[in-house]
Amino acid sequence: MNFFRKIFSSEKKETLDKGLEKSKTTFFSKLTKAVAGKSTVDDEVLDSLEEILVSSDVGVNTTLKIIERIEKRVASDKYLGTEELNQILREEIASLLSENNTGNDTYFSIPSGKKPYVIMVVGVNGVGKTTTIGKLANQFKKAGYKVVLGAGDTFRAAAIDQLQIWADRVGVPIVRQQMGSDPASVAFDTLQSAVSQDADVVIIDTAGRLHNKVNLMNELSKVKRVMQKVVGEAPHDVMLVLDGSTGQNAFEQAKQFTVATEVTSLAVTKLDGTAKGGVVIGISDQFKIPVKYIGVGEGIDDLQVFNKYEFVDSFFK
Repeated sequence: MNFFRKIFSSEKKETLDKGLEKSKTTFFSKLTKAVAGKSTVDDEVLDSLEEILVSSDVGVNTTLKIIERIEKRVASDKYLGTEELNQILREEIASLLSENNTGNDTYFSIPSGKKPYVIMVVGVNGVGKTTTIGKLANQFKKAGYKVVLGAGDTFRAAAIDQLQIWADRVGVPIVRQQMGSDPASVAFDTLQSAVSQDADVVIIDTAGRLHNKVNLMNELSKVKRVMQKVVGEAPHDVMLVLDGSTGQNAFEQAKQFTVATEVTSLAVTKLDGTAKGGVVIGISDQFKIPVKYIGVGEGIDDLQVFNKYEFVDSFFK
């Protein structure tokens, strides 16, 4: 069955194609050179492919898995031409993403029976965390959900003000306190407000500092405990925002945050400005955490639900 025959939303797919242009162009220019003059996928082609995947920030361990899968395909098929390599790569990468429950959705939605659905957003400063929250609020609102934001990054006045700007722009309520306030207090007030307003979704920002993992761990644990006094299972999703353009540095941030708190989903931003789009594949595989959203442009609608088939189709188009 060819999963890539799916009919994608043309507007969304166009944005995705454009957003992954740099990654795709760099990848294919290297791949074209690697297979030039070759008719079959031999050891030399596989060695070149390994180098290309690593340089696209797929990561060493994930690259080795992909190469191993392709070697098995080469061994099982009596003849495998280089022209078939693209299709096999697409299939094996989509298969790898499937193992981590990544990229199964196509629309912005929340699970039924969890109201308000609480998302706690974590990530270092500068990765596009607040912007991602604003864009996510916009998409949920467009999908018909009632959204409330919580300005829990009380460490920086700029973070509170920036989230306020997004709340005003999207037209959703925000709960905020003064800079230096207790983040757990903000989270508590936000959930109480959301319950009283019968909101569907709550998105809470948190401080983006990693200078001391112990402090961060304690702070996030406290925020969770306090939220649970209002909504028993909160947060339903702890979403880590990573800057895709930083490549291997994003891996390191994922490592640090998964130690500090239990991350349940990922949002990878700024993929439009980089040739390191492969980082999405590597991070999902290495951390076994599903990628839910990707940022492929600066526009308010350029945050997309990550769908593995759309992504791989755009990456190998």
